[in-house]
Amino acid sequence: MFVVYFLENKNILLSQLRKSVPSVGEELKIKGRKGKVSSVTSIDDRNIHVQVVLETVNKNTLIVDNSKKKKR
Repeated sequence: MFVVYFLENKNILLSQLRKSVPSVGEELKIKGRKGKVSSVTSIDDRNIHVQVVLETVNKNTLIVDNSKKKKR
């Protein structure tokens, strides 16, 4: 069993107790966000740090529907 810390820019996203260690290039889904493993660093025999690059989410896709407004 390994303690795996998933990190993004020195911020801990998730820590898990896992039977296997993720490999470099593996695709993950953490907290509903898709990401890829960029590097795996073994701290000691049980602790492992995994650097993750998450996809950016664009929330500014606001669509305005003017067809329901009254024309004056």
